[in-house]
Amino acid sequence: MTFEYIKLPELDFDLEAVTTESGRQYKTPNGNSYPSVTTVLSSYNKKAIYEWRARVGEEEANKISGKASRRGTALHTVCEKYLLNEMNELRMQTMMPNIKELFLQLRPELDQNIGKIYSLEQALYSDGLKIAGRVDCIAEWDGELAVIDFKTSSKEKWEDGILNYFMQCSAYAEMFGEITGKPINKLVVAIAVEEGKPQIFVRDKEPYLPQLKQYIAKYYLTNN
Repeated sequence: MTFEYIKLPELDFDLEAVTTESGRQYKTPNGNSYPSVTTVLSSYNKKAIYEWRARVGEEEANKISGKASRRGTALHTVCEKYLLNEMNELRMQTMMPNIKELFLQLRPELDQNIGKIYSLEQALYSDGLKIAGRVDCIAEWDGELAVIDFKTSSKEKWEDGILNYFMQCSAYAEMFGEITGKPINKLVVAIAVEEGKPQIFVRDKEPYLPQLKQYIAKYYLTNN
Protein backbone atom coordinates (compact mmCIF):
# COMPACT_ATOMS: atom_id res chain seq x y z
CA MET A 1 0.00 0.00 0.00
CA THR A 2 1.37 3.43 -1.00
CA PHE A 3 -0.15 6.62 0.40
CA GLU A 4 -0.16 10.05 -1.28
CA TYR A 5 1.04 12.94 0.87
CA ILE A 6 -0.05 16.49 -0.06
CA LYS A 7 2.04 19.32 1.43
CA LEU A 8 0.14 22.55 2.02
CA PRO A 9 2.25 25.74 2.06
CA GLU A 10 0.02 27.19 4.81
CA LEU A 11 1.31 24.48 7.13
CA ASP A 12 5.01 25.15 6.58
CA PHE A 13 5.71 26.06 10.20
CA ASP A 14 6.25 24.52 13.60
CA LEU A 15 5.38 25.71 17.10
CA GLU A 16 7.65 25.96 20.12
CA ALA A 17 6.20 24.09 23.11
CA VAL A 18 6.80 25.31 26.66
CA THR A 19 5.70 23.49 29.82
CA THR A 20 4.35 25.80 32.52
CA GLU A 21 2.60 25.33 35.87
CA SER A 22 -0.74 25.45 34.08
CA GLY A 23 0.29 22.92 31.42
CA ARG A 24 1.77 22.95 27.95
CA GLN A 25 1.77 26.19 25.98
CA TYR A 26 2.58 26.75 22.30
CA LYS A 27 4.08 29.92 20.85
CA THR A 28 2.48 30.80 17.52
CA PRO A 29 4.24 32.42 14.54
CA ASN A 30 2.63 35.78 15.38
CA GLY A 31 3.92 35.71 18.95
CA ASN A 32 0.84 34.56 20.85
CA SER A 33 1.01 31.85 23.51
CA TYR A 34 -1.87 29.38 23.63
CA PRO A 35 -2.53 26.33 25.83
CA SER A 36 -2.56 22.94 24.19
CA VAL A 37 -6.00 21.45 23.68
CA THR A 38 -4.98 18.45 25.81
CA THR A 39 -4.02 20.83 28.65
CA VAL A 40 -7.41 22.52 28.45
CA LEU A 41 -9.33 19.24 28.41
CA SER A 42 -7.25 17.48 31.06
CA SER A 43 -7.84 20.33 33.51
CA TYR A 44 -11.43 19.04 33.85
CA ASN A 45 -10.38 15.44 34.52
CA LYS A 46 -8.12 16.16 37.48
CA LYS A 47 -10.62 15.09 40.15
CA ALA A 48 -11.25 11.73 38.49
CA ILE A 49 -7.51 11.17 38.03
CA TYR A 50 -6.78 12.00 41.68
CA GLU A 51 -9.51 9.62 42.83
CA TRP A 52 -8.18 6.84 40.58
CA ARG A 53 -4.60 7.31 41.82
CA ALA A 54 -5.79 7.21 45.41
CA ARG A 55 -7.76 4.04 44.73
CA VAL A 56 -4.99 2.02 43.03
CA GLY A 57 -2.01 3.60 44.84
CA GLU A 58 0.73 5.89 43.51
CA GLU A 59 3.15 3.12 42.55
CA GLU A 60 0.58 1.14 40.58
CA ALA A 61 -0.84 4.32 39.01
CA ASN A 62 2.61 5.35 37.81
CA LYS A 63 3.20 1.89 36.39
CA ILE A 64 -0.12 1.86 34.51
CA SER A 65 0.14 5.42 33.18
CA GLY A 66 3.78 4.90 32.16
CA LYS A 67 2.93 1.75 30.24
CA ALA A 68 -0.01 3.45 28.52
CA SER A 69 2.12 6.44 27.55
CA ARG A 70 4.91 4.29 26.08
CA ARG A 71 2.38 2.11 24.24
CA GLY A 72 0.61 5.14 22.76
CA THR A 73 3.84 6.86 21.68
CA ALA A 74 5.12 3.69 20.02
CA LEU A 75 1.90 3.11 18.07
CA HIS A 76 1.81 6.76 16.94
CA THR A 77 5.34 6.42 15.60
CA VAL A 78 4.55 3.21 13.74
CA CYS A 79 1.37 4.63 12.18
CA GLU A 80 3.23 7.77 11.09
CA LYS A 81 6.02 5.71 9.46
CA TYR A 82 3.44 3.54 7.72
CA LEU A 83 1.49 6.49 6.32
CA LEU A 84 4.77 8.08 5.14
CA ASN A 85 5.45 4.86 3.21
CA GLU A 86 8.50 4.18 5.39
CA MET A 87 7.35 0.88 6.91
CA ASN A 88 9.21 -2.09 5.41
CA GLU A 89 9.52 -5.75 6.40
CA LEU A 90 12.67 -5.10 8.43
CA ARG A 91 10.88 -2.50 10.54
CA MET A 92 7.99 -4.91 10.98
CA GLN A 93 10.30 -7.70 12.14
CA THR A 94 12.08 -5.51 14.69
CA MET A 95 8.87 -4.08 16.14
CA MET A 96 7.95 -4.97 19.71
CA PRO A 97 5.40 -7.84 19.54
CA ASN A 98 2.68 -5.98 21.47
CA ILE A 99 3.04 -2.85 19.31
CA LYS A 100 3.07 -4.93 16.13
CA GLU A 101 -0.16 -6.60 17.22
CA LEU A 102 -1.81 -3.23 17.89
CA PHE A 103 -0.63 -1.84 14.55
CA LEU A 104 -1.88 -4.89 12.66
CA GLN A 105 -5.32 -4.25 14.17
CA LEU A 106 -5.45 -0.79 12.60
CA ARG A 107 -3.64 -1.41 9.31
CA PRO A 108 -6.65 -2.86 7.40
CA GLU A 109 -8.69 0.20 8.43
CA LEU A 110 -5.96 2.55 7.24
CA ASP A 111 -5.57 0.69 3.94
CA GLN A 112 -9.31 0.64 3.28
CA ASN A 113 -10.23 4.17 4.31
CA ILE A 114 -7.33 6.61 4.04
CA GLY A 115 -6.86 8.55 0.80
CA LYS A 116 -4.76 11.68 0.34
CA ILE A 117 -2.87 12.72 3.46
CA TYR A 118 -2.45 16.41 4.32
CA SER A 119 -0.85 16.38 7.78
CA LEU A 120 1.01 14.01 10.07
CA GLU A 121 2.06 15.11 13.56
CA GLN A 122 1.40 18.70 12.45
CA ALA A 123 1.42 21.61 14.87
CA LEU A 124 -1.77 23.68 14.63
CA TYR A 125 -3.30 26.68 16.38
CA SER A 126 -6.39 28.86 16.34
CA ASP A 127 -6.44 32.59 17.01
CA GLY A 128 -10.21 32.31 17.22
CA LEU A 129 -10.29 29.62 19.91
CA LYS A 130 -6.92 30.65 21.41
CA ILE A 131 -5.63 27.08 21.65
CA ALA A 132 -2.98 25.01 19.91
CA GLY A 133 -1.81 21.41 19.61
CA ARG A 134 -0.30 18.72 17.43
CA VAL A 135 -2.65 16.54 15.38
CA ASP A 136 -1.95 12.89 14.59
CA CYS A 137 -3.28 12.86 11.04
CA ILE A 138 -5.44 14.84 8.67
CA ALA A 139 -6.40 12.91 5.58
CA GLU A 140 -9.28 11.75 3.46
CA TRP A 141 -11.23 9.04 5.27
CA ASP A 142 -13.65 7.21 3.02
CA GLY A 143 -13.33 10.09 0.54
CA GLU A 144 -13.95 12.94 3.01
CA LEU A 145 -11.36 15.14 4.72
CA ALA A 146 -11.10 14.16 8.38
CA VAL A 147 -9.14 14.55 11.58
CA ILE A 148 -7.82 11.08 12.48
CA ASP A 149 -6.62 10.35 16.00
CA PHE A 150 -4.80 7.13 16.92
CA LYS A 151 -5.36 5.81 20.43
CA THR A 152 -4.47 2.68 22.37
CA SER A 153 -6.30 1.03 25.23
CA SER A 154 -5.98 -2.05 27.38
CA LYS A 155 -9.74 -2.63 27.10
CA GLU A 156 -12.57 -1.56 24.81
CA LYS A 157 -13.92 1.95 25.42
CA TRP A 158 -17.48 3.13 25.96
CA GLU A 159 -18.30 6.14 23.81
CA ASP A 160 -19.52 8.17 26.79
CA GLY A 161 -16.07 7.78 28.31
CA ILE A 162 -14.16 9.26 25.38
CA LEU A 163 -15.99 12.54 24.77
CA ASN A 164 -12.67 14.32 25.33
CA TYR A 165 -11.26 12.49 22.30
CA PHE A 166 -13.98 13.94 20.09
CA MET A 167 -13.58 17.43 21.55
CA GLN A 168 -9.84 17.21 20.95
CA CYS A 169 -10.41 16.20 17.32
CA SER A 170 -13.00 18.92 16.79
CA ALA A 171 -10.44 21.46 18.04
CA TYR A 172 -7.91 20.24 15.47
CA ALA A 173 -10.57 20.45 12.77
CA GLU A 174 -11.23 24.08 13.66
CA MET A 175 -7.51 24.93 13.76
CA PHE A 176 -6.84 23.29 10.39
CA GLY A 177 -9.80 25.01 8.75
CA GLU A 178 -8.78 28.41 10.13
CA ILE A 179 -5.21 28.09 8.85
CA THR A 180 -5.82 26.46 5.47
CA GLY A 181 -9.35 27.50 4.54
CA LYS A 182 -10.23 23.82 4.11
CA PRO A 183 -13.18 22.94 6.38
CA ILE A 184 -13.27 19.60 8.16
CA ASN A 185 -16.44 18.08 9.60
CA LYS A 186 -15.48 14.41 10.01
CA LEU A 187 -13.70 13.09 13.11
CA VAL A 188 -12.17 9.60 13.28
CA VAL A 189 -10.93 8.06 16.52
CA ALA A 190 -9.13 4.78 15.84
CA ILE A 191 -8.41 2.77 18.99
CA ALA A 192 -6.17 -0.30 19.02
CA VAL A 193 -7.25 -2.50 21.94
CA GLU A 194 -4.98 -4.95 23.76
CA GLU A 195 -7.85 -7.07 25.07
CA GLY A 196 -10.35 -6.90 22.25
CA LYS A 197 -10.92 -5.75 18.69
CA PRO A 198 -10.06 -2.34 17.22
CA GLN A 199 -12.67 0.37 17.67
CA ILE A 200 -13.27 2.94 14.93
CA PHE A 201 -15.50 5.87 15.86
CA VAL A 202 -16.53 8.20 13.02
CA ARG A 203 -18.40 11.30 14.12
CA ASP A 204 -19.28 14.85 13.03
CA LYS A 205 -17.53 17.68 14.87
CA GLU A 206 -20.50 19.99 15.39
CA PRO A 207 -22.02 18.35 18.50
CA TYR A 208 -18.70 18.67 20.37
CA LEU A 209 -17.87 22.31 19.64
CA PRO A 210 -20.16 23.97 22.23
CA GLN A 211 -18.68 22.00 25.14
CA LEU A 212 -15.15 22.51 23.81
CA LYS A 213 -15.69 26.27 23.76
CA GLN A 214 -17.09 26.15 27.31
CA TYR A 215 -13.98 24.30 28.50
CA ILE A 216 -11.70 26.83 26.80
CA ALA A 217 -13.57 29.75 28.37
CA LYS A 218 -13.39 28.16 31.83
CA TYR A 219 -9.68 27.46 31.39
CA TYR A 220 -8.95 31.12 30.64
CA LEU A 221 -11.10 32.28 33.55
CA THR A 222 -9.22 29.97 35.91
CA ASN A 223 -5.72 30.68 34.63
CA ASN A 224 -5.84 34.45 34.02
